[in-house]
Amino acid sequence: MIQFNCDGSLSTTRKWTIKNCTSNSCSFEILLNENVMTTYSELYIPSRTLAYGVYQLTLTVTMIDSPNLKSSSSVYVRITATGITANLVQLGTSMITRGDQQDLLLDPGTFSVDPDEDTFDATKWKYTYYCRIYDLYNFPNVQGILLSIDDSTIDPHNPSCLSNRSGNGTKLIFGNSTLSPNSSLTVLSGSLQLNQIYQFMVYMENRKNSSIQATGYVLVTIEVTHPQLIAVGCVISPMCVPNLEFQLLNPTTQVALFTVCIGTCTNLQSIKWNIYQGSDNSTSSNSTQWTLFNNTILYENIWF
Repeated sequence: MIQFNCDGSLSTTRKWTIKNCTSNSCSFEILLNENVMTTYSELYIPSRTLAYGVYQLTLTVTMIDSPNLKSSSSVYVRITATGITANLVQLGTSMITRGDQQDLLLDPGTFSVDPDEDTFDATKWKYTYYCRIYDLYNFPNVQGILLSIDDSTIDPHNPSCLSNRSGNGTKLIFGNSTLSPNSSLTVLSGSLQLNQIYQFMVYMENRKNSSIQATGYVLVTIEVTHPQLIAVGCVISPMCVPNLEFQLLNPTTQVALFTVCIGTCTNLQSIKWNIYQGSDNSTSSNSTQWTLFNNTILYENIWF
């Protein structure tokens, strides 16, 4: 005769364990912060908790009334370095305006971002700067090899950004020469031509691992005025993903921006936002034509 005994509880306990893996085994268990709950079905590990490497995450489910009845399942996770964001100016602003009698400071050693760290360590990187006259020319190069902004070699098809190539030494100042050489660049006033747009690029290479690289861009318009520097950033930075010259956004994503006025910005009389729509230049594939988006009046004083 078969008899059923249903008085026993079917309740279970759950336990997550995390082990650090080597090329041979996963034997070293990681003790997590007490705020990381390891007794639920789901496991949430905050960012920057685990160091780079491979880990074995195992969930074990045990019957409370029959501890010998248990089941485990594992998954393997590799923690890799997040690519840095190379910013030439504060907040990664894409375009700025400077006066012809103002120095231009580009400082990726200060303004770049490493998502894996609280602060960016400028000493870990090498810096090389390039410049071209936007809309008109490519970056100066010789047989496809780019010429840095301080290279005296002349590309007859793509002229230098500097108005007097022979005097480069007095027009450029590289900063932080001891701890992090060339982590900033100052282009002295009078070096760039009026009513011209320049595109600056920084190429950054990790000192310990040359395969880890980053590139940042900024467009600079030179005018006869003496403007303050205005930086623009996303209120929720993870929603604006840097992609070389642009920020990537989902079409359905609502964008919230903020600004920072750098320098002496007293007695502001008004603030006005303009939106421009970009399109590829029909005569040159290496630049973008920007057209004022005139429909903003339809959205005045509301989010859009």
